[in-house]
Amino acid sequence: MKSKRQQEILDIISSYEIETQEQLLERLRERGIETTQATVSRDIKQLHLVKELSAGGVSKYAVSHHRANAGFAGRLRTIFREAVVSYDAAQNIVVIKTISGLANGAAETLDNMDIPELVGSLAGDNTIILIMRTGEAAAEFCGELREMLA
Repeated sequence: MKSKRQQEILDIISSYEIETQEQLLERLRERGIETTQATVSRDIKQLHLVKELSAGGVSKYAVSHHRANAGFAGRLRTIFREAVVSYDAAQNIVVIKTISGLANGAAETLDNMDIPELVGSLAGDNTIILIMRTGEAAAEFCGELREMLA
């Protein structure tokens, strides 16, 4: 539900000049998504949305230009260097072993990042299972992990 709602938010702000959280809530309701202002506020923070001036002089929500670069590489590198013990891919599934108790935090970080090929994740105490769209995507993600941990 969270990822669908956040995807809808990104779609809405790319289609409309949204100035307020109330306008965003109304557009979400039009799409059949009932939520609260507090949840939308958290989504805005997690999606790294910023207010920028549109061509028409309106202050509207937009995706930060720094989101993809700073968010993914920096946060993943820090978390994974501290937590990951090992990782491997089996077809389209990536299994990540962590220090006991750290899998949920690492998985939450992954869930909040823009990883297009990530379908979903499941975390236990010391293991994360990532379901990727393809085997190639799983292998590529393991390559990115290798670079981050080097």
